[in-house]
Amino acid sequence: MRALVVGAGIVGLTTARMLARRGYSVTVVEAHEGPGMETSYANAGQRSYGHVSPWAAPDLIGVGLKGLVRRQGPLKMHMPPAPRTIGFLFQTLRYAWESGRYDASNRAMLQLGQVSRNAFHAIDRELPEGFDGHHEGLLEISRDPVEYAGLQTKARALAEQQIEHEWLDADSVNRQEPALAATGDLQPSLLINGDGTGDCHRLSQLLMAQCRKAGVRFFFGTSVTQWEHNGNALEGAHVSDGNRSWLEAADATVVCAGCASRDLVRPLGLKLPVYPVKGYSLTAPLDNPDKAPRSTVVDLDNKVAITRLGDRMRITGFAELAGFNRRIPESRLQVLQEAINERFPGAADFNHAEPWTGFRPMLPDGPPALGAGPLQNLWLNTGHGTFGWTLSAGSAELLGMMMHSEPTPIDVSAFDPCRFGGSRR
Repeated sequence: MRALVVGAGIVGLTTARMLARRGYSVTVVEAHEGPGMETSYANAGQRSYGHVSPWAAPDLIGVGLKGLVRRQGPLKMHMPPAPRTIGFLFQTLRYAWESGRYDASNRAMLQLGQVSRNAFHAIDRELPEGFDGHHEGLLEISRDPVEYAGLQTKARALAEQQIEHEWLDADSVNRQEPALAATGDLQPSLLINGDGTGDCHRLSQLLMAQCRKAGVRFFFGTSVTQWEHNGNALEGAHVSDGNRSWLEAADATVVCAGCASRDLVRPLGLKLPVYPVKGYSLTAPLDNPDKAPRSTVVDLDNKVAITRLGDRMRITGFAELAGFNRRIPESRLQVLQEAINERFPGAADFNHAEPWTGFRPMLPDGPPALGAGPLQNLWLNTGHGTFGWTLSAGSAELLGMMMHSEPTPIDVSAFDPCRFGGSRR
């Protein structure tokens, strides 16, 4: 059986690995010149299996409006907004206000997170060290009683799914993260014990090497130009690397192309309203490891995530609706540096930090598109938003089960790729 995977980010690579293990002859095509070069390159570095949640949250309006007017606010939008941005926001609001939708999506994503946690533990055991991967827990902190109330709601959802977590007082926070500054005025903090960290880009390179040893072929700088289908069955794709073009025939095609997935699947009769939600990060070498975090700290007051990656630390923040604008305003980086200086002063050398911006492939409700498409032999594993790194390993495992009509350990209906339009034939 021949399989074609479109996309070599972390989702495409875990998918290729799964297919090779199931006996497929796998080909991966990627528009970039290497693996993990888009959203996977410098994301938050956290594998936050218990910290996943849907984009379409009921409090989106309140949080969003505050974010637009506050310098440190998490949500930003290019003005005037483009029609695509407006359409995406209206879809998001519809799902946010739909009765029961958020709770169902949240439950499905938490369950997928636990599948991914188990799958990543297997990957971590197999691969050599070299991507700063650990599972030391994720700590959510805040001084704000309103944020604390939100954490209590989150803790109830974790308890329902039997996901390990605990409440920490100030002294316990100091034991979990000894370098964390100014903990005395914190509300009780939520620790999600089994969550992890890791450099997604470095793991992408290790997975590519593992896949190549298993016989997977990679074509970088290569794009799909046209689909090859016969009636209701997809038979592969015409691809080009700029110098030559060829038909890559396949018995199964999996689209894992992140933000590019929207336009790729449209000619196949599938409506997939992926929007590129822009995020920012700074990665800096440590000056004083004793002043750095042990794992991941989610600072709810500053709306940032701070992660230890070996001899580096990374801070990420913002959800910006600006289309595919790659400009990095200095004001965004200043906010990130201020948050670091408040929580972990003197830990890293930000004079030599690497700034980054990338696009998270967000669907308006939140859960990824995972499963069968509208044509035979077409499969989707894309649209993970801010949680592609976290959910990638589990998504690949579930997809393999679905492709072989095996029972899945969780209900996968929330991930139906055709839920936005595109009936199966």
